[in-house]
Amino acid sequence: MRLPDRARWLSALRPVALAAGWIAVWQLVTTAAGHPYFPGPVRIAEAAGQLWLSGPPSRLWLGDTVTADIVPSLARMLGGWAGAGLLGVALGLWLGRCPRAFAYARVPIALARAVPQPLLVPVFLVILGLTTTMEVVTIITGVIWPVLLNTLDGARAITPELTDTMRAFRLSRARWVLWIVIPAAAPRIFAGLRISLAIALILMVISELVGSTSGIGYQLNLSRSTFALPQMWAWICLIGALGYTLHLLLQRTQRHLLAWQHHDTERRGPAR
Repeated sequence: MRLPDRARWLSALRPVALAAGWIAVWQLVTTAAGHPYFPGPVRIAEAAGQLWLSGPPSRLWLGDTVTADIVPSLARMLGGWAGAGLLGVALGLWLGRCPRAFAYARVPIALARAVPQPLLVPVFLVILGLTTTMEVVTIITGVIWPVLLNTLDGARAITPELTDTMRAFRLSRARWVLWIVIPAAAPRIFAGLRISLAIALILMVISELVGSTSGIGYQLNLSRSTFALPQMWAWICLIGALGYTLHLLLQRTQRHLLAWQHHDTERRGPAR
């Protein structure tokens, strides 16, 4: 095996080895402690297998909780996150390039984003009831702010030279936004999307804890109330794994769509 290939394999296996090491330490600590509220990874893995991999071979051994709880939760979370992303980008671009509108919206935005989103869950619960709409609205209203504010900052950071270029080439407003504003603000837009993805996962769980009869949050609360501790920890670990996986997917998407940014950084080299 050539040295570059070997280095690539070692780089790919390093996170797996680190994860395995931490899991081994976790198992040793929980076994030595023997605390009933903190089961080890082996018991959690057994509970996870019973929850999610106890179905028939025709369904790839996936249990009922996968289709009845995990998939709907992910659909609600990703739907709310995508809706908030589109709305936040659109409003951020408009406010960022329209100083007069931003002057009027600055105070309402500051007041609205200062309200902790979990406090609004009972309000949405009373207005919309135990519905999927309530959960999606909860996610959208909490997720929109990082996207909106980062997009706004990115749109306001357009240099005067780019504006002069638009006027010199007589670009239409639509082409100006698509070719100049969005690419210039794209790094900050993706920064807002990464932050909002974690918030969407948190709000998904919170909304299902108090206002749902299915989903990951509901099953987590049900396991807690019935003292099914290995199952409860299995759902907690699933939430962490989903958050990490979605973060990696979004990071890879950003690298693919903003490949020009990484090429420019490599061409310039490290700052001196």
